[in-house]
Amino acid sequence: MNGEFDRSNAIVEINSGSGGTEAQDWADMLYRMYLRWAERKGFKLDELDYQAGEGAGIKSATIYIEGEYAYGHLRSEQGVHRLVRISPFDSNARRHTSFASIAVTPDIEEEIEIAVEEKDLRIDTYRSSGAGGQHVNKTDSAVRLTHIPTGIVVACQNERSQHKNKATAMKILKAKLYELQQAEQDQKLKQIQGERKKIQFGSQIRSYVMQPYRMVKDLRTDFESPSVDDVLDGKIDGFIEAYLLSDENR
Repeated sequence: MNGEFDRSNAIVEINSGSGGTEAQDWADMLYRMYLRWAERKGFKLDELDYQAGEGAGIKSATIYIEGEYAYGHLRSEQGVHRLVRISPFDSNARRHTSFASIAVTPDIEEEIEIAVEEKDLRIDTYRSSGAGGQHVNKTDSAVRLTHIPTGIVVACQNERSQHKNKATAMKILKAKLYELQQAEQDQKLKQIQGERKKIQFGSQIRSYVMQPYRMVKDLRTDFESPSVDDVLDGKIDGFIEAYLLSDENR
């Protein structure tokens, strides 16, 4: 892990795909998987945003993971994750396929200079929401920033202070804008080199199959594990290491 920001802390965003309750439950399972992985590593966790699902699970969540090489490890998780199982929400016990996306950004605000003009921002405030407990706030302290030129949206609701939430959201926004700049530069370089492979938000990276057989397989490295329950309990180091050693990572 010798990337420029591999030693950085990581901002992990989980978003459910289309499919309502089924997809939202899958996003919640991934949310727990990354929490358990971080706990096993002894990393510090901070929940920045949490949007509960309508029936179960989550629509989206953003977590800050603090630890050495947190981003270097977790950048291998970016992409779309696919689940195949007998749905617990289907009274006819049919098999369903669900999707959720993971976006991972390094915490790099201290190391970069990104100018964000107020005129390019739409700032919305709202009341914190969630499953209860730490997710509930009685004031409109949650902040959502929309960067109008790029359409990037970030939100934070973990602090009771609107000012602190705005500062955290701005930090995430700057990191995303920097990543966007880097991606545009990389794309230009690939065009010059004749690169034909497309890397996009919808690229499926891993399948978690619970029926008719049990297997988790990474589609980039062909690394697999029959222990689906262990993987969903945060034991994903084998998948991370296989990616870090793969040609795709070089």
